[in-house]
Amino acid sequence: MPQNKAEWIWHNGKLVPWEQAQVHVLTHALHYGSSVFEGIRVYATPSGSRVFRLQDHTRRLLDSAKIHRIEIPFSADQINAACKSIVTENRLTNGAYIRPIAFRGYGDIGLAPPPDHPVDLTIAAWEWGAYLGDDGLKNGVDVCISSWQRVAPNTIPALAKAGGNYLSSTLVSMEARDRGFAEGIALASDGTVSEGAGENLFMVRDGIIHTPPSTAAILTGITRDSVMKLAADMGMEIVEGSIAREALYIADEIFLTGTAAEVTPVRSVDRIVIGSGSRGVITKKIQDAFFGLFNGQTDDQWGWLEPVDA
Repeated sequence: MPQNKAEWIWHNGKLVPWEQAQVHVLTHALHYGSSVFEGIRVYATPSGSRVFRLQDHTRRLLDSAKIHRIEIPFSADQINAACKSIVTENRLTNGAYIRPIAFRGYGDIGLAPPPDHPVDLTIAAWEWGAYLGDDGLKNGVDVCISSWQRVAPNTIPALAKAGGNYLSSTLVSMEARDRGFAEGIALASDGTVSEGAGENLFMVRDGIIHTPPSTAAILTGITRDSVMKLAADMGMEIVEGSIAREALYIADEIFLTGTAAEVTPVRSVDRIVIGSGSRGVITKKIQDAFFGLFNGQTDDQWGWLEPVDA
């Protein structure tokens, strides 16, 4: 259950009361994870409510569906309009989290459904704060290297944001919480650093920002892309390349990015303190630039902010 439920959920073109948004127990996605989804933030800005990179999120939703041969019966324009409408209908004026999910619905229960198998699209929105905590945004979080690795190449497509992929993330995150950490970091099948359970990872060493490449079984996050563009605009050097596990222990700074986590510093890995054990200088600059998009201090030169009521 989300922390704060709302009144309505958009389901296949209609508004449904929150409690009545239900599916059949033989829904294909419930059994096989045949769903694709997105997480999208809405921020309250000085100019009103703005959706962050809605077009890019919808494009990735459709890309994920294409990879998994899921035919979404709605266009990008319809999905974008529905995302805005559910925020408006629920009167979420102080920011919101939007969750569109497309999934194979109730029909054939076989692993290879026929082309005409029903596909549903549901879009919910509710108020949701910082995923790893407000304190974590300022003071950093403690993470561990998980015993669970990410999928090997040509097994499950990591570039798709699909429901089935998140069984891996659940194991990583649950293991970390059981061990007393805020989050877990998974390694790729070759033993190099991949990503967090639900976040991409950045490491700073000698003023250079490093991040694992798309080939490290990561989901190429939209917040990750935003941070890379903001950093480049500030003249920072960014390197996409393999990162050894032990490199994390001697990093000057580490931070995690994601729609839910936003930009969260890491203060320790496997109980080894990173840098000074607090938010680093470069991490703070990245945070200031990122959150500055929403308080008006950073110019939105990329056109990432879209009015909810447009």
